[in-house]
Amino acid sequence: MSEGWLPAGAARALLRRLALVLAATPVIALAWSWLRGPGAAFDVVLAHTLGISLLSWAGTDAGRYLLRGVLRAGPPHYWPGPARAALLMGLVLPLALLGGTVIGNLYAGVPVLRLPGAPGVATWLGFCLALSLGFTALFLGKARRERREREAREAHLAALQAQLEPHMLFNTLANLRALIEIDPPRAIAMLDRLNAFLRATLGGSLAARHPLGEEVARIEDFFGLMRVRMGGRLMVSIEVPDALRGVMVPALILQPLVENAIRHGIEPLPEGGAITLRAARDGDTLVLTLGDTGAGLPEGGAMRPGGFGLAQLRQRLATLHGRRAGLEVSPAPGGGTLATLRLPLEDA
Repeated sequence: MSEGWLPAGAARALLRRLALVLAATPVIALAWSWLRGPGAAFDVVLAHTLGISLLSWAGTDAGRYLLRGVLRAGPPHYWPGPARAALLMGLVLPLALLGGTVIGNLYAGVPVLRLPGAPGVATWLGFCLALSLGFTALFLGKARRERREREAREAHLAALQAQLEPHMLFNTLANLRALIEIDPPRAIAMLDRLNAFLRATLGGSLAARHPLGEEVARIEDFFGLMRVRMGGRLMVSIEVPDALRGVMVPALILQPLVENAIRHGIEPLPEGGAITLRAARDGDTLVLTLGDTGAGLPEGGAMRPGGFGLAQLRQRLATLHGRRAGLEVSPAPGGGTLATLRLPLEDA
């Protein structure tokens, strides 16, 4: 999907870093006033420091998002490599120093391009450079820590996915065994579908994430497999806008929801039922809903047992996205069950 200058999901982190800059600036201004001695007016020093800090933040933090194509900076943090980072800093810091000086001088009512006297220029430049490099080092250090944590999470997710895929396969094989005894032709058709499904999914099974369009394609293959077994008892509707099919999602994120809807919702009813999958965007969140017209939740609203699949899904969401993702299972307005999955938006 297309995006503007700021990647999806980056606004919150960008504002957090801006808040950190704003909180640290008065402390830095106080230190600089102390270094300059009793004659330094704190408000004037604060104006200079605030201007330099904000312009440095805008150039290095917001700028790396805006220029990520030129800098070849990719997700999740969009930090460029050392050479391009040095080039960016070399361009931003002099401009931030000049711009901050103009802002402070305008506040003080002196000529806008007036710089500190010769004895203080080196100190002033050194202080500004240390300030900008300090903030950059802080953000880079945090990015490295988050990258290590993300790699650990992805390793854990790979282990969870390795458990989930055999679980789905075992369920299908158990159904196939039962069908062989009562309807061999349908069992052969189901086996052919299973073979096609495994061929289609084998290549992507090692990926931790893939576009929503690929996830939907895998689910459509699975629905085809289930239709062979259930016939007209299973009806399916999929409403996923093309604009959202490029959004990255964890692989097999919908599989447990679909299995749960079929096993606990549609299968218990002799007449079967319908399953509807929808995708929508809510701000910087992807909302996936899977509704069924099946048996519904147990009396009293208690959540029906989701078994292995839903437990793994909740663990995957917590591991990958923390509180930014969530799963809700509730009674559907017209009967049946509605599962709502929320994920932070990530573009392909």
